[in-house]
Amino acid sequence: MTLTAHVPTTNASRYLQQLCKHWSHKFETEFDPQAGVVILPMGAIRMAAQDEALVVAIDPKPEADVALFKKVVADHLDRFAFREAPLAFDWK
Repeated sequence: MTLTAHVPTTNASRYLQQLCKHWSHKFETEFDPQAGVVILPMGAIRMAAQDEALVVAIDPKPEADVALFKKVVADHLDRFAFREAPLAFDWK
């Protein structure tokens, strides 16, 4: 089950790089200015920077608490986006 959110922001590339760098000290990450992947114990996060949005997709493991997973991702991105937080996540 993949959940995806289109998060409106003009700083998508900056936020995805900051989040990947932040988690790279503890978890497997791979990123460039346009896309990033983070492998957490709860599952994988994939991000893509667009001009007007950050596309965030999570792939929770079967045993993961999905609500907590979404909250962890949103809370961390909001910290980096403090000038425009809270960001709007439309999980689908």
